[in-house]
Amino acid sequence: MMAMTTQGTADIADTSPASGRAGRHLGRAATVFLATGLLLIALNLRIGVASVSPVIRYIQDALGLTSTTAGLLSTLPVLCFGIFAFLTPWLVRRIGIDRLLAVVLVVLAVAIATRLIDGSPALFIGTVFVGAAIAVGNVVLPAAIKQHFVARTGLMMSLYSMTLYIGAALASGLTVPLMHAFDGDWQAALAIWSIPAAVALLVWLPRLWTTRRASRRSGTETAVSQADSAETASVADVVPERDEPSFSRLIRDRTALAVTGFMGLQSLSYYAGLAWVPTILTDHGMSSSTAGLMLSYSSFPALASALLVPILANRVSVRWIPAAMAVGLTALALVGLVVAPVSGAIAWMTLLGLGQGAALSLALSYIVWRAPDARHTAHLSTMAQGVGYLVAALGPFLVGALHSVTGGWQIPLAVLIVLLIPELVAGVIASRNRHVLTPVTTE
Repeated sequence: MMAMTTQGTADIADTSPASGRAGRHLGRAATVFLATGLLLIALNLRIGVASVSPVIRYIQDALGLTSTTAGLLSTLPVLCFGIFAFLTPWLVRRIGIDRLLAVVLVVLAVAIATRLIDGSPALFIGTVFVGAAIAVGNVVLPAAIKQHFVARTGLMMSLYSMTLYIGAALASGLTVPLMHAFDGDWQAALAIWSIPAAVALLVWLPRLWTTRRASRRSGTETAVSQADSAETASVADVVPERDEPSFSRLIRDRTALAVTGFMGLQSLSYYAGLAWVPTILTDHGMSSSTAGLMLSYSSFPALASALLVPILANRVSVRWIPAAMAVGLTALALVGLVVAPVSGAIAWMTLLGLGQGAALSLALSYIVWRAPDARHTAHLSTMAQGVGYLVAALGPFLVGALHSVTGGWQIPLAVLIVLLIPELVAGVIASRNRHVLTPVTTE
């Protein structure tokens, strides 16, 4: 969900001659090592958020938080995803891709480790830094993949998406067992997830040393940073301003609004579920360990649908059918959670995973399909991710607030079901074979 901004900027990186030479000159061992480093970074881009929801009830009890306040633990990172989507190009220009990814890992490791500190302030401050680091990683990592793997972009992006789901599944499935292993210490169970970030940093550091040596051989370290920045910065840096598909124009375009709306609403549904599904299940009598495993399990059907739906979308004659399928599967899952949350949990988690995985895949694909060229893709990506995640941040908070007011889960789930209607409308419009800011209909 979080890779939207870089889809366009990575396309710019993809066309760089320097990027192509770098990719061709990598030896096999260096290529494997670089790919391993990038995928280990990807593994950490969901852990800091997905690990919280299975133990959120324990956090509430320990800190005396209301459901509304606890919902902020899931809302704040998503809010950061939107805010930092607009700031990341500036960071790339100042630091460069490789160094910025190292900074992401350092911030993630430290921020997750601060969950060992007692008290609500440390928990919430750490959560903000977790969200900021993940947001930057979401933007930069796909660009790095396209920069270094010009001939294998498709394969690496597939592995990247798969690794995101694996990270979420591991965090949601293992946090409660880890808590029990630590004698009920939820802080230790959350803080231990700083270890994967530290491991990824250790694997990534040789890449920085290699880059620095290459910079010295070329006679200027600044040139490397500038090259990285040029390849991944906002398209405003590489095309004349008069040719820009500006935000003010995109925000008035129906197709761009539909793509952004679909991204935002499907993300809202996803993060609301990520934050509260385990609590919904435990409140109906399921053990916390099993509830976490149920959420973890949903990642696997999501992975399958995310891989298959783009293929289906290119083969069906009625273009809005995949969007309708994604929304319909999610609706069935949410209705099931209202009617029989525990007895049908496996079925509902299967449907939820299939629906949300398909919706995410479509949201990513619409960015590419509805943009006529790389610079439009960059700007549409920034708009869809920045605005979309700001909308998505309402999901966990809204569900938590409604639960606090009503004392049950029927109304919050009903609201999520109702919000699927505008998501479907946005999906239907985004499915039309029309580029943003142009009547051209070729893809």
